[in-house]
Amino acid sequence: MKEITTHYAKTHLSGILREVRDGETVIILQGRTPVGKLIAASTTRPPRGPKVGRPTSAPVQLAPDAFAPLSVAELKAWGL
Repeated sequence: MKEITTHYAKTHLSGILREVRDGETVIILQGRTPVGKLIAASTTRPPRGPKVGRPTSAPVQLAPDAFAPLSVAELKAWGL
């Protein structure tokens, strides 16, 4: 069980809520007097969606010459 002041609770609310969601019980103090208790509303976590960038299909296939150096004509076409 964790005890925090009202000032700390106002300043760090999102982090405190993560701790509560993960099972921590938090007592909020006004001075030295307990005035509130935070507990998780439910013990089940919401399902998470896929992470950005996680492959959902087959890997990308590159041509064998994908990293080959460009010719002089190709460099000129690109303005290099």
